[in-house]
Amino acid sequence: MNKSNLPDRLTIDRTVLVVVDLQEKFRDIIHGMDQVLAVTERLIRFCQQLEIPIITTEHYPRGLGVTVPEIRNLHSSFAPIEKIDFSCAGCAPFNKAINDSARDQIILCGIEAHVCIYQTAFDMLRQGKQVSVAVDTVSSCSAANRDIGLRRMAELGVQSMGAQMLMFEILGKAGTAQFKDVAALLKE
Repeated sequence: MNKSNLPDRLTIDRTVLVVVDLQEKFRDIIHGMDQVLAVTERLIRFCQQLEIPIITTEHYPRGLGVTVPEIRNLHSSFAPIEKIDFSCAGCAPFNKAINDSARDQIILCGIEAHVCIYQTAFDMLRQGKQVSVAVDTVSSCSAANRDIGLRRMAELGVQSMGAQMLMFEILGKAGTAQFKDVAALLKE
């Protein structure tokens, strides 16, 4: 691979975490939802410690319920962005939140990998953003659809990494104040 084709490393000052549609009605139908929630919870706490912005969406909450309490209760002032588009980027308030963050490195987590995560990743790439997906924080109703979504995103140039891998990449090195702040999270 040519050096010029390599994406930049993720950094604290350029990254934003996007938590997509982790809602009550999906709890019992998403493959591996317990792991998705546990690892997403950890990634959110990591971002909070480092003051990395977090944007959360809810897809049609009147029909699909609100964000699960495990995620909702992590935020002191929880204000999810409601959407009806599968792609978060189809929603003006989401685009405003991304633009207001002044960040160009997007980390995606949530559901469903082959629908909302994939379409959001595609649109964020088209907007010139660098997109990563935390593979252990995304799923779909079936493992097959999850894998199809992840494979298609990889074909488009989305970086696939585990949450811990993302955390270490963002930190860059040990021994810093930030590293000490999140050291316990890295061991979970």
